[in-house]
Amino acid sequence: MKVSPSTLSKLDFTRVCQALSERASTLFGAERALALAPTLTQSEIELSWRRIDEVTAGADLALGGVHDIRPFIEAIREGKVLEGEDILQIAYTMDAAGTIKRSILASERLALGELAMQMRSFDGALRQVREQLDLDGRVRDDATPKLRDIRRRLRPLRDRIRERLNQLLNTYAEYIRDPLITMRRDRYAIPVIASFQSRVPGIALDSSDSGQTLFIEPQAVVPMNNELALLEFEERDEVRRILIALGQRLAYEEGLDETLELLTQLDLINASARLAKDWQLAKPSFNTEGKISLVDARHPLIENCIPNSIQLDQENHLLVITGPNAGGKTVLLKTLGLATLMAHSGLFVAANGYTDLTLPFFEALLIDIGDEQSIAASLSTYAGHLTNLKAIVDQASPSVLILIDELGSGTDPDEGAALSQAILEQVLASGAPGLITTHLAPLKIFASETKGIQNAAMRFDVEALKPTYNLTVGQPGRSYALSIADRIGLSKSLLDRASDILGPEGERLERLLEALEMQRARLEQDVSSAEEARDQAFKEAEILRAQIERLRRREEDVIAAAAEKADEMLQDTLQRAKELKRTATSDMQQRSSALEELQKLRKDVQKKVKPKAPPPVAQGSKKLEPGAVVYVEDYDAEGPIVELRGQNLIVQLGLLKVEVPRRGVKLVKSPEPPKAKASSYVSPSRFEEELNIRGERVEEGLEKVRDFIMVAQSRKAGKIRILHGKGTGALRDAVRNYLKNEKRIERYEDAVPYEGGHGVTVAYLRN
Repeated sequence: MKVSPSTLSKLDFTRVCQALSERASTLFGAERALALAPTLTQSEIELSWRRIDEVTAGADLALGGVHDIRPFIEAIREGKVLEGEDILQIAYTMDAAGTIKRSILASERLALGELAMQMRSFDGALRQVREQLDLDGRVRDDATPKLRDIRRRLRPLRDRIRERLNQLLNTYAEYIRDPLITMRRDRYAIPVIASFQSRVPGIALDSSDSGQTLFIEPQAVVPMNNELALLEFEERDEVRRILIALGQRLAYEEGLDETLELLTQLDLINASARLAKDWQLAKPSFNTEGKISLVDARHPLIENCIPNSIQLDQENHLLVITGPNAGGKTVLLKTLGLATLMAHSGLFVAANGYTDLTLPFFEALLIDIGDEQSIAASLSTYAGHLTNLKAIVDQASPSVLILIDELGSGTDPDEGAALSQAILEQVLASGAPGLITTHLAPLKIFASETKGIQNAAMRFDVEALKPTYNLTVGQPGRSYALSIADRIGLSKSLLDRASDILGPEGERLERLLEALEMQRARLEQDVSSAEEARDQAFKEAEILRAQIERLRRREEDVIAAAAEKADEMLQDTLQRAKELKRTATSDMQQRSSALEELQKLRKDVQKKVKPKAPPPVAQGSKKLEPGAVVYVEDYDAEGPIVELRGQNLIVQLGLLKVEVPRRGVKLVKSPEPPKAKASSYVSPSRFEEELNIRGERVEEGLEKVRDFIMVAQSRKAGKIRILHGKGTGALRDAVRNYLKNEKRIERYEDAVPYEGGHGVTVAYLRN
């Protein structure tokens, strides 16, 4: 994006860069932050956003151990020899680069991983540094075989020299100032009283400040000192050669410059993420529809800045903002401008991160903000504005963002308004998006009557005489000059005169704007009340939902408990019924009493389970009445109705009369009309000789077969048919095994093929 240095300064972008540099971990990262500019391509910006997002979503990058080694590298390449400590700084940074690379790749952050993959590892060079330098930067004795040999000879020689000098100190003790061995001019010497110099043969190397002490190299150690000096010369040359070779190895290591550049990028990304966290910035996006949507945007450099939403699109791409001085109009312009610069520099923006923040990708940003007066160029303030406005009109396009502060100010209001409207018309025709602030009433009218441009106002609290800094879109704002003057106590005559000078049109416009503000205030109050009512309704609905949910859970608990109790009663009843059936089957003498007890058990169960509502008496045109034949599900048998007893029926099933509920029977046959002189006795119906147990479980099926045989014998039936189906044969085998041991059955066989074959067993009862 094209933007001038003065624009960067006026929109406070340089202060953002300074804040960014303060959060960098390295000197070269801070330098890159200070040099940041909105010159990236769209793909580079979006990649930067992804990388910053990966850092903000996790932990900061650990860039410890990275130093600015560029001066050291440059010195080596210029042929200079570095000390071992400086070479260690280079090695530490190279080693830290490898650690950072491994850490990023292990964290599985894809966008950052693309950078880390490009970083080089320097294991070979680092191994050589560890082999030749110790932790203090001194060259190790075993750095090379030659150095090892030199130092192996140096130590014994120094010991011999000291030993010899100690002997001489004892020999010449009366001529010695202090019994100390010292170094002068890199040679061993002893301190001799100046007046006794001739008594100690040797070479005078130095004297004390007072001249009373001479430092003598005794003649006996001169050859050894000469040998020591030669060895030290060899050591120095070998150490120098090692340091030169080691520095050259590091400085010219392949990929070092690229790795330093990648570390710079990582530091800038890390600093950008820290800035986003500290300033609560949010990730924006680009769009191709010319839409600007910054919800709750704020100026990040203004403490406690009031947020405002900025919405522009192709239909309304210009916003004319009016209102009182110091009401926040310029801050709003700078907020949009700074957000655009930060976004185009790959940074996050100061807005609400929980909404969709989007901007077009702009090719340029043109502004006219502040005083452009230039004495050197002989330009007045208005001329300076016109210079900027000319550039804006010439370059305006849909891909250029335009910010104009106080359009038409600095000259005659009428001429300024006319020229400003003409400028607005050209900018509007170009399709360029932007914000324009003004105090000129004709521009407010132009904005209200022209398509593509909207009025907006910065609110002002007249009672408190201070701005609210809230943006209201859709209506022009007032300058509040007369209102403020009235509130601070200017005389009424002066204000009346000002109104006369303003003229009827200006006064009418002010009254119109005041009425619009009052109307908007009432609407906002109504909306606020409606929103409060809606929120209250939502809260009450949530309370009701919670209560309903609790009642449902209680209902489920009650039903579950009732079902559990009913299941226990059912199991007890079934168990008792099975025992009674076994008694009636196995003990012929107890059969009658068992059947009566079974009937009583059924009645008890029916009393405990009372129907909530009676079933319909009529089934179509058929009625349940004495004489009608019904099918009783509980007994799986048919029989005539003997008596109606409330909601229950007395049904004759074979030799037994049972009381069953109406809902437990199905009408099979309506009663025949009574013949003349018919007796009151109703004969039992014809016994059905077939029992269908298909699909039953074995135990339940055998229970029904046992009851069926008892009824069949009581009805003196000759044979019965048991329909069990073919299936797997398990039910058929169980039935036949039972019939085999049943005393009432004489024999059994398959039904003939056309009457069921293997799926039906025909059993013959004993007489």
